[in-house]
Amino acid sequence: MLPPLPSAPFSVSKRRPDRRGFAPLPRSFYDRATLKVARALIGKVLVHDAPDGRASGVIVETEAYIGESDPACHAAPGPTRRNAPLYGPPGIAYVYLNYGIHYLVNAVTESDGHPAAVLIRALEPKEGIALMRRRRSTARRSGDAIPEADLCRGPGNLTRALAIDLARNRYDLTSSALRIEDQAERRRPVAWTRRIGINVGIEHEWRVYATDSSAVSR
Repeated sequence: MLPPLPSAPFSVSKRRPDRRGFAPLPRSFYDRATLKVARALIGKVLVHDAPDGRASGVIVETEAYIGESDPACHAAPGPTRRNAPLYGPPGIAYVYLNYGIHYLVNAVTESDGHPAAVLIRALEPKEGIALMRRRRSTARRSGDAIPEADLCRGPGNLTRALAIDLARNRYDLTSSALRIEDQAERRRPVAWTRRIGINVGIEHEWRVYATDSSAVSR
């Protein structure tokens, strides 16, 4: 069963800047071809205001998953309760539990009824680095021992560092505590490769990453 939705998660609300002067990306940013969104997200900033504090990071690696014809996309079997956010409006967060271990966060793209999303794979930590270290700490390893570039390397690590879980599924990325902002970061050089960690749809070069970042997947 999906967790309760935040209030009016799909409403088109005003994008109000926070105290730092940054506003979330508009819904129109996501309402276009998924590959364009995947590229445009490089250099944007994923922000989460959680109860224990704010953490954010510059997006440096993404992957596109496009439609029912893409066997690696969760929409491949058609509409289900789990993949329902993919069919909804663009600019919504699609969060799911992967292999029962890690939460992964995606930005839904394209228009209603066209299931597609961009998986956020890696961030360069920006705000709340000490908080990220506490969240990444385990019984076996202190977060203080994790190099900064490794804190948000990989989609499961970044959700843990930013405290993103199933409760954030279907959050509106254009107006909620979980959002993506344009903070006027420099434009990054990128490269495209095949997607990582899948065994179907491997012919598509739909992974894009910043070539000058030390935080991307190895």
